[in-house]
Amino acid sequence: MGHQDALSGTPAVLALTIEPDDLTRGPVRDLITEHLADMYATSPAESVHALDHAGLREPGVSLWTAWSDGVLLGCAALKELSPDEGEIKAMRTRPEARGRGVAARVLAFLVEEARRRGYRRLSLETGTQDFFAPARRLYARHGFVPCPPFADYRPDPTSEFMTLDLTATPSTRA
Repeated sequence: MGHQDALSGTPAVLALTIEPDDLTRGPVRDLITEHLADMYATSPAESVHALDHAGLREPGVSLWTAWSDGVLLGCAALKELSPDEGEIKAMRTRPEARGRGVAARVLAFLVEEARRRGYRRLSLETGTQDFFAPARRLYARHGFVPCPPFADYRPDPTSEFMTLDLTATPSTRA
């Protein structure tokens, strides 16, 4: 883990593989369990919108995991809301992988996958608590902007809703 990017001086992930997943591997199930535990520890139960293991296996939900040298570093899911719109779910990076560009690369992968699917819009819900500040900054850096609640969401002071117009020219920001 001690490698650094020579230009930025920040820790770098030298080789990252993002692959479809079906939750059959123990480390992936454990990461989702950890994600859910953090969501319930950080937000009121009625404001937790994270998908559990069963939810991540539902039709219309695709899960990917990010690996480096056989080590699971993160995961994310894409839920189809309609033929034109998707939602990011289960975005999670393992604590030891944070600050290494894993989340940015997984997010860029999801945006490209959404474009490949022909979605016109990609949206997400995240928390307003300080715990979620790094996630909100990441999404904003990738062009996501605040929006009203979408799909079945309702206004909630502990939820921030964000969206990305996929019909616009792709941003070069990262």
